[in-house]
Amino acid sequence: MSMQDERDDMAADYVMGLLGDADAAAAENRMQTDAVFARAVNAWRERLADFDASAEPVKPGPDLWKRIAETTGKESVSALPGIRNAMIGATIWNDLKFWRTAGLASGLAALFFAVIAIGAISTSKELRRDLVALAQSKPVYVAILVNDNTREAGAVVNAFANGRVELIPLRAIDVPPGRALQVWTLWDRAIGPKSIGLTNRSRTLQLDLSALPETAADQLFEITLEPEGGSPIGRPTGPILFKGNAARTL
Repeated sequence: MSMQDERDDMAADYVMGLLGDADAAAAENRMQTDAVFARAVNAWRERLADFDASAEPVKPGPDLWKRIAETTGKESVSALPGIRNAMIGATIWNDLKFWRTAGLASGLAALFFAVIAIGAISTSKELRRDLVALAQSKPVYVAILVNDNTREAGAVVNAFANGRVELIPLRAIDVPPGRALQVWTLWDRAIGPKSIGLTNRSRTLQLDLSALPETAADQLFEITLEPEGGSPIGRPTGPILFKGNAARTL
């Protein structure tokens, strides 16, 4: 394992509460002296922010182990001294880290119990990957683009935690011959709008914001009708067909 992988794994385990007391204390001390590690911790906090905010941490009750044993047909483990003590065994039924993670957010309970049923996750690294995938499956910001005159919604812009931004038409948008639809965003009026997409027909479009700051609340998105090939001056020249501001999702 490379130093980068070790740093990222430790950061993820710390954010998800998978470290024991001693290792957690070591991680907190490391954040004070290792700027790269501190950034890795912040990155994991951002990835799982929606989960962390959705519910207070929940510690499993003392009867949980008994119910698990009854459900799986295994011997009762109700005598286990506590959630933070080490457990012996390689399967998911005895994986302490898995069950400690179950307290991350009550909204993930269905995911965890589905995983138990199919035995799909057996290591904390796989669990991290599944949590990140779930976090990135829903947009962080959404902008509904509306026509100022008709007040009809024409498209929606979804911005995801991994930086991916997409535009999805909500209705057919006519594009005359020799013209194109150009998508713009404006986050700073002093800088002006930036082109982030171009298409000659109404379709789902992956927008390019890789060179721009992260999407933020109230950031403007708009679609204009431009000459084929795009605006010749790097700024909107045609009529604004639809526009809207980004709002953070719940």
